[in-house]
Amino acid sequence: MMAEDIQKSNFNGLTKSAKSGASKKLVIKNFKDRPKLTDSYTEDTWMKLRDAVSAIQNSTSIKYNLEELYQAVENLCSYKVSPVLYKQLRQVCEDHVQAQIHQFREESLDSLSFLKRMNRCWQDHCSQTIMIRSIFLFLDRTYILQNSLLPSIWDTGLELFRTHIVSDGAVQRRTVEGILEQIERERNGETVDRSLLRSLLGMLSDLQVYKDSFEQRFLSETNRLYAAEGQRLMQERDVPEYLHHVARRLEEENDRVISYLDQSTQKPLIATVEKQLLGEHMNAILQKGLWMLLDENRVCELTLLYELLSKVKGGLMTLLQAWRDYIKSFGGEIVSSPEKDKELVQELLDFKDKMDHVTQRCFQRNETFINAMKEAFESFINKRPNKPAELIAKYVDSKLRAGNKEATEEELERILDKIMIIFRFIHGKDVFEAFYKKDLAKRLLVGKSASVDAEKSMLSKLKHECGAAFTSKLEGMFKDMELSKDIMIQFKQYMQNQSDPSNIELTVNILTMGYWPSYTPTNVHLPAEMVKLQEVFKLFYLGKHSGRKLQWQPTLGHAVLRTEFKEGKKELQVSLFQTLVLLMFNESDECSVEDIRTATGIEDGELKRTLQSLACGKARVLNKIPRGKDVEDADRFHFNSDFTHKLFRIKINQIQMKETVEEQVSTTERVFQDRQYQIDAAVVRIMKMRKTLSHNLLVSELYNQLKFPVKPADLKKRIESLIDRDYMERDKENPNQYHYVA
Repeated sequence: MMAEDIQKSNFNGLTKSAKSGASKKLVIKNFKDRPKLTDSYTEDTWMKLRDAVSAIQNSTSIKYNLEELYQAVENLCSYKVSPVLYKQLRQVCEDHVQAQIHQFREESLDSLSFLKRMNRCWQDHCSQTIMIRSIFLFLDRTYILQNSLLPSIWDTGLELFRTHIVSDGAVQRRTVEGILEQIERERNGETVDRSLLRSLLGMLSDLQVYKDSFEQRFLSETNRLYAAEGQRLMQERDVPEYLHHVARRLEEENDRVISYLDQSTQKPLIATVEKQLLGEHMNAILQKGLWMLLDENRVCELTLLYELLSKVKGGLMTLLQAWRDYIKSFGGEIVSSPEKDKELVQELLDFKDKMDHVTQRCFQRNETFINAMKEAFESFINKRPNKPAELIAKYVDSKLRAGNKEATEEELERILDKIMIIFRFIHGKDVFEAFYKKDLAKRLLVGKSASVDAEKSMLSKLKHECGAAFTSKLEGMFKDMELSKDIMIQFKQYMQNQSDPSNIELTVNILTMGYWPSYTPTNVHLPAEMVKLQEVFKLFYLGKHSGRKLQWQPTLGHAVLRTEFKEGKKELQVSLFQTLVLLMFNESDECSVEDIRTATGIEDGELKRTLQSLACGKARVLNKIPRGKDVEDADRFHFNSDFTHKLFRIKINQIQMKETVEEQVSTTERVFQDRQYQIDAAVVRIMKMRKTLSHNLLVSELYNQLKFPVKPADLKKRIESLIDRDYMERDKENPNQYHYVA
């Protein structure tokens, strides 16, 4: 029990006793009944009181009734001898305390025995002081209380113990060193008597010497211990193990504060441990272990790392920078490896999910860390211009294409949301638009779109992210498809009224040239019946929309052929080029490559890919002589009447639907050409408004207006081009100044 607890409990007991005793007949109520004050009475009373005090100090029985002793003190105080009584009491107590110092002079006492003796002496002194105060309570509550310069009996007891026992140099040194030794043993894993430490440190606190005599030494020793421990363990242990050790040490030190240290020590103590185990090794911890923790997704240790570094000054900012560097490095490896292009987008999505998980679970959704992650993603994705935008468009195409069985509608929606997050980081969004538009056209025209709802959902996301201008052409493509359906309903009604109806069912998609990707016109030799049907439709359409021009695109056409094999009748779903090749075998059993080329007019490369799909793929409706995967000019083909398949309608894969390198380059070049037009338009717009502008200000304005990355050298070329075309001119005196030419 702490001294102040003893004081409180005994004080309460005494008060109760004093109150209960007030009703007894032994108490003198009237001044007339009090004994007359004589030297003899005063001396006798004091001797009685002194004997009682001595008995208390020597732990022997008191001869007199406590109530009688209390009354005696009250009588003396009533006769105005309080100053003398106080002085005599103090002297008796001081003599006793001075005599106690001798028991601490023994050099043979070991450290623990010395501490136990000191604690016993302190406990005895506290209980004695409380008992003495209970007898002299009247003196304490009257004379001493009225004299502000005099300490109370309890405070006098503390003062005497501090002056004559604890302030003794040798005693204080052995006490503090003994306590420090016990704490060090506990830190080394030994079991110590915590109640002893709690009592002794409480003593130092009560005596108001805790900070000067103990705390400074304690913090100094703590600093020395953990400085050495930090240096040693950083060499011996890996980072996860080290972090758990630091957390355990902090928990132990907090437990010490709760168990026996003064509460005021907590802040400097924990700060010392954090400084030596964390602050001094912060950079080493991050360099040695952060990337490993992130690579292995060690959520527990990352959470611990964040919590620990948040306690150290500058810790989170250092962690933030190291984390940003990790994202840039890891992401940069994903983006800058052309051999990994096929998996690039999926790896980016997985990496983003992983980093999101870290920020939410480990970094407490810290906004600073979330923003730093976004900046890092934006930085590394755009280090390889244009390609990520193209690959993201391809990835979206793979998810929205029919036949994608990987995801339900809900899962597909979640995937599209994740893709949009990656899309936001890209600077060259016009590259994405170009490739996305080309892939969307293929999905719409050959019916390969998995879901119209998913297509429109993606379109809505793009519109929300980039604005209506970005998606206006894409929306136009959907409108064209809807209008084409209405036109075909009208065309079917028109055909029913014709005197010579065709056996071929024609479906035409009317595409507005400005909305759709540009396609290279190709001329192929169509069968007469197809040509006739085209003319019928042309006549029908231009009759309703005069002044318009139709341009047929055979590369986008497809057909369903009814075919008869030995196994029975089948339907083949094929491209228009495949259709033209197969129709030749109605007239001939065997054809050479040259025969087919001459009859169909299909370009050589396209023809070989078409023949390859018919004779070398899974559904081989043609036989090639000689056998092989590649088509050569000398090869010959004949119809495979033995062809078998479990399905009635068979889709033959169209190799020409796969994008060629030339198409990719062509798409990219068109994007760059469009960018030049946008730069020219922006320059003219700015100069028209400002009339005169310096080169630096013009470039600055352009960067604010343009939505794609551009180099200063490219801007300079466009400015020079506009000067050559007389849209603007240089100032004659200052070449860095431009004037708009109206």
